[in-house]
Amino acid sequence: MPDTIFSAPRIDEDMADEGIRFLGRHLGNVLLNQEGGGAFDTVERIRKASIRFHDSGSEADYTALQEIVSALPIDEMLQSLRAFSYYLHLLNLAEDEAQLQGQRATGSRDMLEGMLNAAREAFGDQGLRALIDRLMVSPVLTAHPTEIRRQSTMRAEFAIARRLDDWSRAETGSHAEREASDDILREIEILWQTALLRRSKLSVRDEIRNGLNYYDHTFMEVVPEIHGTVERYLEDDALRGFLRIGSWIGGDRDGNPFVDADVLRDTFRLQADFALRHYLEELHQLGAELSMSTRVVGVSDALEVLAKASADGSAHREDEPYRRIIIHLYARISATLRDVVPGAALPRDAAPAAPYEGPEAFLADLDLIDASLRANQAPATAGGRLLSLRRKVRSFGFHLATVDLRQNSAVHEATIAELLSAVDPSMDYLSLDEGGRCAVLLGELASARMLLRPYHSYSEATEKELSIFRMARDIRARFGPKAIALSIISNCTSISDMLELLVLLKETGLSVDGGGGVQVVPLFETIEDLQNGPEIMRRFLTMPAYREVLARQGNVQEVMLGYSDSNKDGGFVTSNWELYKAERNFVSVFKDLGIGMRLFHGRGGSVGRGGGHVRDAILSQPAGAVDGQIRLTEQGEVISSRYAHREIGRAHLETIVSATLEASMGAGGEVAVPEAWEAVVDRLSGTAFDAYRDLVFGTEGFEEFFWSSTIITEIAALNIGSRPASRAKTRAITSLRAIPWVFSWAQCRIMLPGWYGFGTAVSDYLEAEGDEGLATLRACFADWPFFRTLVKKVETIIGKSDMSIAARYAELVEDAELRERIFTRITEEWQRAHDCVEVITERKLGAAAETTARPEHRRRTPYLDPLNHMQVAMLRKVRAGDTSEKTQRALLLSINGVASGLRNTG
Repeated sequence: MPDTIFSAPRIDEDMADEGIRFLGRHLGNVLLNQEGGGAFDTVERIRKASIRFHDSGSEADYTALQEIVSALPIDEMLQSLRAFSYYLHLLNLAEDEAQLQGQRATGSRDMLEGMLNAAREAFGDQGLRALIDRLMVSPVLTAHPTEIRRQSTMRAEFAIARRLDDWSRAETGSHAEREASDDILREIEILWQTALLRRSKLSVRDEIRNGLNYYDHTFMEVVPEIHGTVERYLEDDALRGFLRIGSWIGGDRDGNPFVDADVLRDTFRLQADFALRHYLEELHQLGAELSMSTRVVGVSDALEVLAKASADGSAHREDEPYRRIIIHLYARISATLRDVVPGAALPRDAAPAAPYEGPEAFLADLDLIDASLRANQAPATAGGRLLSLRRKVRSFGFHLATVDLRQNSAVHEATIAELLSAVDPSMDYLSLDEGGRCAVLLGELASARMLLRPYHSYSEATEKELSIFRMARDIRARFGPKAIALSIISNCTSISDMLELLVLLKETGLSVDGGGGVQVVPLFETIEDLQNGPEIMRRFLTMPAYREVLARQGNVQEVMLGYSDSNKDGGFVTSNWELYKAERNFVSVFKDLGIGMRLFHGRGGSVGRGGGHVRDAILSQPAGAVDGQIRLTEQGEVISSRYAHREIGRAHLETIVSATLEASMGAGGEVAVPEAWEAVVDRLSGTAFDAYRDLVFGTEGFEEFFWSSTIITEIAALNIGSRPASRAKTRAITSLRAIPWVFSWAQCRIMLPGWYGFGTAVSDYLEAEGDEGLATLRACFADWPFFRTLVKKVETIIGKSDMSIAARYAELVEDAELRERIFTRITEEWQRAHDCVEVITERKLGAAAETTARPEHRRRTPYLDPLNHMQVAMLRKVRAGDTSEKTQRALLLSINGVASGLRNTG
């Protein structure tokens, strides 16, 4: 077929071009076969008109584009939206495959072993072992409130990615290449005939199932492999699991009214179902392998005893004790599955057996098999599937992933107030000052009495909270303390916020159960909270009542830092600087008190929410902020690109582990920063903060501009994610969740949370300090990882924004004076940020690897821009009163397509 819309434009050749042209031709064929040449021609006309406007920015070209888009009947609009959206989905797959080929070509899988060598050289054998013993790296999966993909489309995309890898590795013209091509065409055809969007709102259980896909594709194999790399290096095949996958899905109830005790229970049923079925399949395969006969080789006495416990009485296996044991283990895991998931259907018949109480007993049986094999001339066999299974059980247990609880401090406060009122009606807890609250709460912690009254009728909200904690207690009892280890307090602003949760944990049996109890973790989110957090923690950690609790938890305290809300509160520059200073101050506090610290970074995928290259982010932390332990959120909008493919997932996880080791050594991390440089950034932060706050919170009509010029209204109304866009039923920016805030600015291509205030701060500084000031900023950029990362993030996000498209969204604001007043300020600040980046980096914007000069960004423009223009047209229809199902579907398709084109946008 001719070189048309579905063949990527001929730009500088790289590995992704061939893949996207190949996928594009298949998509073009599907479009022609399914919809006919008319649909194909329509898509091509839109694409060419969009490119003309993109290149010229002229009103005439925009008018021509609008005439095409506005004249489209709704069915043709839907066809075009689907075509552009699917192209961008396929482009993402092609770029992921190119990244994978690049990793193979450069041997990036040696990265972790190289970092272990460096750590050994830095610390010696004992020091390396001490670092590994305290190493804890935990990516935590979170649901994306703007996630709109379905399981069916995810399945097809996973299949295309696998077969694209086969195609790219096959010899040109070979049968393998043709077979992979045919399979991909078939999957794209299925994808085209599958509804891209869901008809009903995503539930929390849907989000859990979506998350489980990545265990199947990546985590179950990659996590044990990475542990294996370290174990082989240290010559120790029984290391504890240092790489732990966590999750918020099913436990995060901050602003999500749909998470309750039943959802938390079902979360672990779904997770356990997945883990146990995986173990059953591994045991089935292992049974086929372990055919050793006692007529040929001996076994250990302990193994012989365990073999006799098997219900297998087959004469064919009388001399095959390993197989008899595997049948016994299979029966016990089957019984465990039926125990934790009532009514679960088994993949194969199994004899009646007692369920395992926990993964430790299962692992002990596997270890016994391992010891017998190694003692009887079969070490290679022990080091195969059996070793992999042992690593999996150590990593995932029966619970699969640790689920964090999270709730807003205001909910804890209201719950405590009601509990106190029930035992003492004269107690007005909410009227007490901070000192009074702490005194009451410390008294309850020291008291032997229970606040909870078994026959008291509590409010629905309080009963819901208590039920969740009780369910958490039952889950820990069944799955062990790793199942639920933390309870996070959103909007934590005081010591009483932490004491309130501690009392709730005491009352529900979660503070003194096995494993040291659930830990209280404050989340400091706003600029003020980041500034106050270190001193709050100093006072909290010196309280004798809490030191006793912390001693049971190994004297390691976790603190979570909020990137998203601090950005929404104070803007990009100030958020980054205050996070940096807070981390440094936390390091000092914890060092003074002799307590271990683990920071949990609440990063998003987008720059406005702390996103960016994970290695840069880890290595730009202040000295001592990592020290072998780190947790970080993996937000829903980037999970697919990082973990949908096993090898890409492994490289990403190895990068996190390697960067954690590197930062813990002090290599490549923070340099000795001159006080003068810090004073400069303090000054920049103050100016940027004032500029941002003045626009967002101090400008009359800004809320109206935001709600009118972005898709936030439509996001709040459509079937996107399981939680509301706002924490309260209000249009106030303060109540809006950070993710839809950032997502909305990304959809209209302004990307405001990732750069606003930077331009004013830098230009004001340079105006006052002249050439000497410029030299200082360039020195900071060259030699200070924190500042270099900050500027590169602005450079990236400015490169992804497009103010000519943003202007079309601004036209949706009906008040012309308001539109002109605010949009002019935004565009002027964008230009300042653009110019300041170029001045500091000494290169034109677009010359850096992170900006729009990258081939993948230039590939996207002809297909991404039309989606924006069609989205504006659909917004006009919807706001003019067109509420038809097809128009709503078209709008949602445009949201999906733009998000796919920008990738990390929320």
